[in-house]
Amino acid sequence: MTDATPPLQPPVGPVGLGLATRVLITLAAASITIAGMAAAKEIIGPIVLSIVLVIIAHPVRAILERRGWARWAATTAVIVVVYLILLALGVLLVTALAQFARLVSESADAFKAQATALTDWIGTLGLSSSQTEALTGAVDPSAFFGVALSLAESTLSSLTVVVLVFAYPLFMAADAAYIAPLFARFRDSHAHVIAALAGYAHGVRQYMIVNAIFGLIVAVLDGLILWALGIPGAFIWAVLAFITNFIPNIGFVIGVIPPAVMALVTGGWGLALIVLAVYCIVNVTLQVLVQPRFVAVAVSLGFTITFASVIFWSFVLGPLGALLAVPLTLLLKLLLLDADPRGTWARSLSGDRTPEEEPREPESEDAESPLPESHPAA
Repeated sequence: MTDATPPLQPPVGPVGLGLATRVLITLAAASITIAGMAAAKEIIGPIVLSIVLVIIAHPVRAILERRGWARWAATTAVIVVVYLILLALGVLLVTALAQFARLVSESADAFKAQATALTDWIGTLGLSSSQTEALTGAVDPSAFFGVALSLAESTLSSLTVVVLVFAYPLFMAADAAYIAPLFARFRDSHAHVIAALAGYAHGVRQYMIVNAIFGLIVAVLDGLILWALGIPGAFIWAVLAFITNFIPNIGFVIGVIPPAVMALVTGGWGLALIVLAVYCIVNVTLQVLVQPRFVAVAVSLGFTITFASVIFWSFVLGPLGALLAVPLTLLLKLLLLDADPRGTWARSLSGDRTPEEEPREPESEDAESPLPESHPAA
């Protein structure tokens, strides 16, 4: 008696959705989320700004509680610090905008004269009428001031929303009083998440404080130099230099264009080139060579991701998104990568480097190669 041949079983295929389907679903969900954030930017922007300000002021609580202050008193001190920061920024911007409005009216004739001279020069190049109109439209002073006023109005609108929802820092500072006991309670069961949250707070605090310090240094130096050169609106351009210091990579370009244009109008190409040279020496030295050494440890993001984050968050949240691009990207990195123990490889791709992953200096040709272990002199 022979055994019956077992029936053939159909091959078992992969269970679940395919890779392409999962990618498409993820992209669709991300698109819906981004569209929702853009629609609610007047609410999300102030909330994120409030979170950043409370994180900056939170060490005040620890200092005061170690000195014996009651929890409610320490919370009140944090709230006061947050509102002092908002008040200082508001006064700074309102003063700069008032001076900018006066500068617009005083410099309108000079801009028109410079635009007319530039138009006449373009006409000597032998271009067609359509090309000449396109170039002259690009140097139209009304267009320049229109863009500047639009950005100022957008920024002021964001600050107005912050004032209208001033309760955000109030409630966040009150809830922050329970962060330390909460972390202590769940430190054993959720150690990885707690470490990620603590690292995020430390990184944001260090990034914002260091940027504020270097921004103040750059603003004072730029303002004094512009004042010495006789550039109108030196205080305005100093405030602009301070604000744009919080915008990675492209902040320098945004901050140098208005004073260079103003120098061109008031003193010609020679003065404009001097302003460009001064900004390159001061801003590039501090913002490119010195400042990154202080924030590299706190902000573990690659240059490509940092640059893309400015473009992305500006598109989603407007000017406030550009100023908070790094804290927002760090928050996204916290939610998607840092809080997941399996995301080590993805964190490395995002720019989180360990010492052994740092690029090493290439060895010179004159350096002696190590001797093999079998060599007698080894």
